[in-house]
Amino acid sequence: MKKTVKRIGIGLGILLVLLLAIFLFLDLKASLASNKNMSLLGGEAKILRQDGVQFRDLNKNGKLDIYENPSANIESRVNDLVSQMTLEEKAGTMFINVIGPTPDGLPMEKPLLTTNSLFMLMSFISPANSELIVVKKMNNFNPIASLDATLMARYNNAIQKMAERTRLGIPITLSSDPRHINEFNPGTTIYTPAFSQWPTTLGLAATRDTALVREFADIARQEYLSVGIRMALSPMADLATDPRWGRISGTFGEDEQLVSAMVKSYILGFQGDSLSKTSVACMVKHFPGGGAQKGGEVAHFTYGKEQVYPGKNFNYHLRPFKKAFKEAHANQVMLNYGIPMDQTDENVANAFNTGIVTKLLRDSLKFNGVVCTDWTVLTESPINEVKAWGVENLTPRQRAKKAVDAGVDQFGGESAPEYIIDLVKEGKVTEERINTSVKRIMREKFRLGLFDNPYVDEKRALTTAGKEEFREKGELAMQKSNILLKNTQAVLPLKPGTKIYVQGAKDAQAYGKDGVLANTPAEADVILIRMNTPFDNRTNSVIERFFHQGRLYFNEEEQRDILSLITQKPSIVVINLERPVVLPEIDNQTNALIGEFGASDKVMAALLFGKVNFEGKLPFDLPSSWEAVQHQLEDVPFDSKDPLYRFGHGLSYARPSSGLDIRPKP
Repeated sequence: MKKTVKRIGIGLGILLVLLLAIFLFLDLKASLASNKNMSLLGGEAKILRQDGVQFRDLNKNGKLDIYENPSANIESRVNDLVSQMTLEEKAGTMFINVIGPTPDGLPMEKPLLTTNSLFMLMSFISPANSELIVVKKMNNFNPIASLDATLMARYNNAIQKMAERTRLGIPITLSSDPRHINEFNPGTTIYTPAFSQWPTTLGLAATRDTALVREFADIARQEYLSVGIRMALSPMADLATDPRWGRISGTFGEDEQLVSAMVKSYILGFQGDSLSKTSVACMVKHFPGGGAQKGGEVAHFTYGKEQVYPGKNFNYHLRPFKKAFKEAHANQVMLNYGIPMDQTDENVANAFNTGIVTKLLRDSLKFNGVVCTDWTVLTESPINEVKAWGVENLTPRQRAKKAVDAGVDQFGGESAPEYIIDLVKEGKVTEERINTSVKRIMREKFRLGLFDNPYVDEKRALTTAGKEEFREKGELAMQKSNILLKNTQAVLPLKPGTKIYVQGAKDAQAYGKDGVLANTPAEADVILIRMNTPFDNRTNSVIERFFHQGRLYFNEEEQRDILSLITQKPSIVVINLERPVVLPEIDNQTNALIGEFGASDKVMAALLFGKVNFEGKLPFDLPSSWEAVQHQLEDVPFDSKDPLYRFGHGLSYARPSSGLDIRPKP
């Protein structure tokens, strides 16, 4: 036995030494590569004055170029810049990818050994920052790390300084998925405690308050600006017409009028009435609408690649985008992964579809802004399959050509400018065509003021991001978003001193402030259970684990456990509505049913004890059965047979349950 233990110890020791040697080798290799990359950089841009104009000498030639002139009109600056760019610099501009800081807010240049798994994974699978900025000449990035505000600001300044030292000093545009809800999904959201916390987008829709949505977006704008984020990869203008769809939590719901109004307010809050130096640009997504996926599946995965329109309702899904373009002046759009089946001349994904990008978006809707693909439509990702739906037989280079020919300007989640370089050199794509896309992208940088000053105040970031006023408004929005679906026998509001047995809460003590926490159901006057919408746990890939798809009903075991608890005493069921849940049996047995969208236990306790009232209204129908869901048409809203609760339903303590079909216009 001792010999065996000794052998195991020796084996583990050898393995550790080997792993350490590999790490040291990779560290040395990365350090040498980083040093080489950094040696290619020039000096910093000096602040000069010429003809009464103060400017940053970005190309270090000692004179005022048109693109450096803050007083020149934007079109002149764009044209001058693009005329000076090499093909390699133009190609780099057409790609946007994930980038990583270190935990200290510095550019990630080599592998890290850290307890933070995200940072460590990024450091091993992603190219060094200098590789992307200096060698590949990219200037658009999506940092997915969540750091303190000061560190996020420090990182922005560090990579902007690196970009300043490149040949033309083209500044970097940092973009981000939503960061203001308590959820982390590397494909959709990045929980950032440094920022104020708000309900989900569905929760904002439940408030029916467009002014509140604009205020949220304005606050998010200020927090983004403070750390250097200048583009929001949002809002989602998709319509949640299929309850099964795994992206519903990021939408404003099922109704086109409500979604359109909310999308408009969201964009105006981020951008203002026009894009300026104090704006955060919005990339509205996922054109032409991702809610009509076959079977409600997610288009990130091959089984969800088809957009289908059995109800011939394609145009219904376009309406929020039209509002975003015409009335909110969104000038960037991200394409949906899916194939719009039988809507164009060929059944290929939107990113490669001339009928969608050129004929519909450019020609019909007159959109002349930046068109970006969703992430990884050309090449494999280390954590997920390539999403080249309908063109799987093409090489990555051929896909790039097909996308550019279709009208795409920028490729998301890719770092492969060599494809564009090769296509131009081989005469398969003209440099004039590339210039058109690069001008669109650069025009946005100029409008945001990045060429004049891309830096932020690190100290000010700490006082802006997450400041108390913003957090209080986020909490108020959480309060307003909650929906009282049912309240029989007037179980709510609870009286002070009520004994409560709590299950599923993150902070059960919040209910003990006005009530008394019971240790068992038998000791309680009322039972409170908080739970989530059910889903199928799919684990075929790393990314797939983060998407809640499939079933909306509780399985037999789950339902049995819930019913056995809530039937013991008067009960309150609080469910997080990330999709339209199927729960008729639970609804039948509980006294009170509440839908919530990320509300804290502090907020929920205030509602339950009547310190504040319920105001939320359902942003979609709640189906009465799984069978009803399966009979719905993917592209048609409000076609669920005999829904349990209808769109617009929501009670308050001031009036009794009505059961009416309330569908107010926003």
